[in-house]
Amino acid sequence: MTGSRRRRWRAALTAALTAALAGSLVVLLGACGVVDTEDDRRAAEELAGKHFPGQLRAIGVRTLFPGSGGSEVTFAVTDDRDAVVRLRIDADRTDGTDKPDTALCDRKDCAGVLAEAVKRGRQRAEDFRALKGAFDACGYEVVALGPTGAPPYVVAEPTNATVTKVLGEIGECVQRWVTASGADSKAAKARASYVNVVSPSVADRRHRGKDSWPTLMRLTRPDLLASLTKRAYFSASYEIEAGRVDTTGSARVVRPRRESRKFGDTVQNAVKEQLRATYPRVVMSTYQWIWRLEPGRVDRQTGYVLFCPEPDTRGRCVNSDDAALVTTDEHGNPVGKIRLVHDVREGTGALRLPPH
Repeated sequence: MTGSRRRRWRAALTAALTAALAGSLVVLLGACGVVDTEDDRRAAEELAGKHFPGQLRAIGVRTLFPGSGGSEVTFAVTDDRDAVVRLRIDADRTDGTDKPDTALCDRKDCAGVLAEAVKRGRQRAEDFRALKGAFDACGYEVVALGPTGAPPYVVAEPTNATVTKVLGEIGECVQRWVTASGADSKAAKARASYVNVVSPSVADRRHRGKDSWPTLMRLTRPDLLASLTKRAYFSASYEIEAGRVDTTGSARVVRPRRESRKFGDTVQNAVKEQLRATYPRVVMSTYQWIWRLEPGRVDRQTGYVLFCPEPDTRGRCVNSDDAALVTTDEHGNPVGKIRLVHDVREGTGALRLPPH
């Protein structure tokens, strides 16, 4: 927006907030055009035309209200099909000029911010190509990426008979990725890497987006990630040391919130019943630890449940110093014996649960 137009909007917004008590806020905000980002986009396009002529094409814009002022403008890079550039810009100017360079981007000079955004967008595209090439070479298509470009999401449906093989194959993909990224890359210097594994049935129904979008825009969109994580999936982890990946890996199940709560309640209730024989007044902590698949199994997972032998003065279990190591089936029903572990916390601070 031009400065005068945005100032008129802010004045109208003040009036709208006052009118909220009368139930008129939504109507007034709509009338004032809160989500109108036309001038922010125009300013961003002028900046791009001046500093990167012919290289950037605006393909989207979203308002940053109410978290902050201005808008986020998304650009495609004309000579890089994979790259996407995002610029946060506020075209509200107080000096009365119409020069795009007087706009602010994250409260900084827009020319420098745009240059950094372009550099970052191009580098992320290069990083993605190294990742994609590595996974393509070992037979696992990358169907999505986390918001920052990692972790990758691939498609597989491991069973008890295949999970060791699948984890090993994906581990080889990770090694190829680390090697292709170079010794000085973040991937090579990391201590671990993660890959999310979704089932074919979920992947087939994912929100794919438009083919015309830059690859990194299409693969990191929130609606795509939401469509892949609305069902339980596996998260595989691989330790890295000096650029060498332990390709054996390990995995855990990541469940949607409601399903995770149900799993945790089942485990805690079952463990509580068993602990009552020793601790009649036992109280379970609501804390959920990480559950990992047992080697060679997808229907067995092991994790910790925290408890207090007796409740505190409010009847709760806070800063538990006791834990039970439990192996369960996929629904959270304990399988086999429960092992108790004591003195698992440093005072009231961090947990120090033994690895399992």
